[in-house]
Amino acid sequence: MDFGLSGRVALVAAASRGIGYAAARELAREGARVFLCSRDEARAAEAARRISDETGAECVGLRADVTSDEDAARFVGEAHDRTGRVDVCVTNAGGSPATTFETTELEQYRRAFELNALSAVRLARLVVPLMRGRGWGRIINVTSISVKQPIDGLLLSNTVRAGLTGWAKTLSTELAPEGITVNNVAPGWTLTERQDEVAEARGRAEGKTKGEMIAGWASQVPMRRLAGAEEIAAAIAFLASERASYVTGVTLQVDGGWVRGLF
Repeated sequence: MDFGLSGRVALVAAASRGIGYAAARELAREGARVFLCSRDEARAAEAARRISDETGAECVGLRADVTSDEDAARFVGEAHDRTGRVDVCVTNAGGSPATTFETTELEQYRRAFELNALSAVRLARLVVPLMRGRGWGRIINVTSISVKQPIDGLLLSNTVRAGLTGWAKTLSTELAPEGITVNNVAPGWTLTERQDEVAEARGRAEGKTKGEMIAGWASQVPMRRLAGAEEIAAAIAFLASERASYVTGVTLQVDGGWVRGLF
């Protein structure tokens, strides 16, 4: 299937590893010119180099913290200055810490909102005017299955990502007449470097091995395994494509059947 992404310019945030990296690589495989960012300049450059070497596509790694107005503007501005266009924007950021109501301070809510909601809003405010000028655009937000079925112990994610989903739905309606789609991808349990680190840390706290923690998560999934980051990336690439031209305002869960709800 030709996704029609050859020559398109795609921005992918927080893409030095994990789902962000997999998304950048998948878009590059489809022929997009990819600009990725990370808070660590060296890691961003190395990720871009690996993607370019593997795919042969143009891939540029830039340092940017998506919680910073200045960094986000520089990231988008550099991509636009080099190419004259921005067609696809994948908003992505790290997850908030696991907390409960009793253990969560007000400042943690503020930080979580900045990281997992305002980071996406900030990028959208920068790229939408550029997409409007061409009458075509794709915004894809990487969220979590917690927006479909809240996860115990992840109070901040359950709260903030649900708010982002409401914002994205509203924005999708406003932009639909202009050829710009807005969608969310909601990953389930995914075996990324960060999830591996979480498994090890939680395993130590619970007296379990990392393997036992991962097996426990997998047992909750009908497919009895965690996703690979490339499986999440495939959904992102589809939503970025010409083939998804009539799909907007959707939250697509990629979770191996973990969410039990009908919608």
